[in-house]
Amino acid sequence: MTLAEFIGCTLISFGPPLAMFCIVVAKDPIRIIILISSSFFWLLSLLLSSILWAIVVPLKEHLVFGVTFSVIFQEIFRYLFYLLLRKAEFGLQKVSDVGTDGNAKVYNDRTQLAFVSGLGFGVISGAFSLINILADSAGPGTVGINGDSQYFFLCSALTSLAFILFNIFWSIILFYACDHRKKTLIAFVAITHLFATYITFLNPRQLYAVSIPLEYTLLVITCVIALKCAGFRYDRFRNLFIKNNDGDAL
Repeated sequence: MTLAEFIGCTLISFGPPLAMFCIVVAKDPIRIIILISSSFFWLLSLLLSSILWAIVVPLKEHLVFGVTFSVIFQEIFRYLFYLLLRKAEFGLQKVSDVGTDGNAKVYNDRTQLAFVSGLGFGVISGAFSLINILADSAGPGTVGINGDSQYFFLCSALTSLAFILFNIFWSIILFYACDHRKKTLIAFVAITHLFATYITFLNPRQLYAVSIPLEYTLLVITCVIALKCAGFRYDRFRNLFIKNNDGDAL
């Protein structure tokens, strides 16, 4: 039973990101490099958060302090990675010009660059937040035997998935906001990141019925804004869907 729970929670949290990686990233070595580089930037933000946590001894007992500065450092390094990609655009374009696989468009499309970098941020953050929990879920033991919630592992996997997707959407929004100098969207990314993180403080109290719906409601809102920043138009999608259905009918 514990093995089944381990496999199920792993697929819930990392199944969709793995599918995104296989479909979008794995076929292009440059995208793989961008994903790994963005993951490294997230690790640097974690390093600075840990250093600050170790230095400021009086506030070690206040988790909200460490979490807040961790979010701030993550957004700073997300912006720094955006600047790095802007500086590297010319080099990426030169690399794409000598390729023959037809993937040159990705280096002119900042939305795709934002998607790949956000996926890198999300996967590494999800791995760090969930890997120990997944290891415990494999057993031995029985969930909830000491009065704890039997939904702990499931809700942890759902929360991890939410933050992986959050990071993708936040990167898309931030890249768009920086390109078009939309300060309100930059503030939106920082505020929603803080709010989504603070929601997780409900989990130790086993208020999963509150925290999970709140997380995914905020995720849907963030997704809609990210789609708008990426240039998604509902009318085009609807027309394409209708056209495909007509073709199937014929």
